Amino acid sequence: MHGQAENRDMATVGLQSIAKSFGATKVLGGVDLSIADGEFLTLVGPSGCGKSTLIRIIAGLETQDSGSVAIGGLGVDHMRPHERRVAMVFQSYALYPHMSVRSNIAVPLTMSRMTMRQRLPLVRLMSRSRREIMRGIDADVAAVAAQLQLEHLLDRRPAQLSGGQRQRVALGRAMVRNPDVFLMDEPLSNLDAKLRVHMRTELAELHKRLGVTFIYVTHDQIEAMTMSDRVAMMDAGEILQLGKPSELYDLPASIKVAQFIGSPAINLLPATVGPGGRVELFGRPLARAVEEPAGSAVTLGIRAEALSIGQADPGHGARASFSARLRRKENLGSEFILHFDLAGPDASGVTMRATPASAALVQESSEVTLTFDEGLCHVFNSAGRRLEARDGSSRNTIVSLKAWP
Repeated sequence: MHGQAENRDMATVGLQSIAKSFGATKVLGGVDLSIADGEFLTLVGPSGCGKSTLIRIIAGLETQDSGSVAIGGLGVDHMRPHERRVAMVFQSYALYPHMSVRSNIAVPLTMSRMTMRQRLPLVRLMSRSRREIMRGIDADVAAVAAQLQLEHLLDRRPAQLSGGQRQRVALGRAMVRNPDVFLMDEPLSNLDAKLRVHMRTELAELHKRLGVTFIYVTHDQIEAMTMSDRVAMMDAGEILQLGKPSELYDLPASIKVAQFIGSPAINLLPATVGPGGRVELFGRPLARAVEEPAGSAVTLGIRAEALSIGQADPGHGARASFSARLRRKENLGSEFILHFDLAGPDASGVTMRATPASAALVQESSEVTLTFDEGLCHVFNSAGRRLEARDGSSRNTIVSLKAWP
C-alpha cells in the first residue's frame, strides 16, 4: 500500500519542448522542465498562461503538438492516462453523488482489479473471486481513509460532507491507486479562505508522509510559496523563472515575476541610468550602479516591507530627498498596509508594510519621509529583465518620496 516509496520506480518527470495550440491560439511555446522524484513543484501564473494545459498533457488528457513527456525516465507519449501511473485531483471534486465515501474511494481499484463480468450485479452475490478482491479493496480503502482521517465518514454520501471533507475524499481516490505522481489542478480554489489555509497544511504534510512527486497548479501565489520545493512561474505559455520560492521572491528574473510573487505587489518606480551606471531616482543619483548605458530608462522595484518611515539624514549617506503623502491605511490586525502618493507623471504611488506602532505615527494626508535599503531593491531594464548591481552599491541609502504639491 501507499507509503512504500522505496518499492516504487523513480518518479521523475521530464518535459522536453512541449508545444500546444488550440486552433490559431498558441497555449504552450516549447516548455522544458525536469521534476525530481519526490519533489513538490508548483506551476503558478495568471489565468490562461498554459499551466492547466501542461498538467493535462502530463496526465495524458491532452496531446501535445510537439515535444515529449517522460515519467521515471520512460517516454509515456504513447500511453493512455491510466497507464501512466499518475493520479489527478481536479478543481471540481468529481465525486459520484449516489455513492458512499467508501465506494467513491474504491472506484479506481474496482475498475482496475475487476473484470467487467465481476462488476455485474448478479456476479457480486455469487462470485467467490469477487469477494476476495473486495476484501483487498476494502483494506486499501481503509488504509487511505485512516491517513486522511476519513474513517468516520466512509458510509456518508458527498452531499453530507463539507467542502474540505469532499476534497479529502478526492485525494483519497487518487491515493488509493498508489500513483508515482500526483497531479493537482487548482484543488483548493472552491474552498473558503479559512479552509484553504487548513488544506495547504494538510497537503504539505501529506506530501511529506507519502514522499511521492507532486505537481500542483494554482494561480494563488500564497499556495505556491507555502507548499512548494520549487515554483515554476508561467506566463503566455512559457516558464519565466524556475526556482525555490525564496529565489522567485528575493531574486525575481523579471518585472512580471516580481509583480506576481509577493503581496502587496512590488512598488515599481521609473528611474534612469546616469554617469558611471548610477541609477537616478527622480533625478537624484543612488549608490546602486548597473551595467547599462547612461540615459537608459530602468525601473526600480521596492518591496512593501523594504520601506520604512524615517528622516532623511545627510550624515547617514542620503542619496536623494523626497517626501510621500499618506493616502490610505489598511488595518490587517497584526500589520498595516500604507498607501502613499508620489509626485511625477509616472509615479502614482507606493505601498508599505508597517507595524501598528509605526502606522500610528502617520496620519492620512500627512507628508513623511520613506527610507529603503538599496540592497533589498531591484533594478529592471527596459525589457523588464532584472539587472545585477555592480560592486560597491550602498545598503543604507535614504530616499524620501514627495507627493504632488
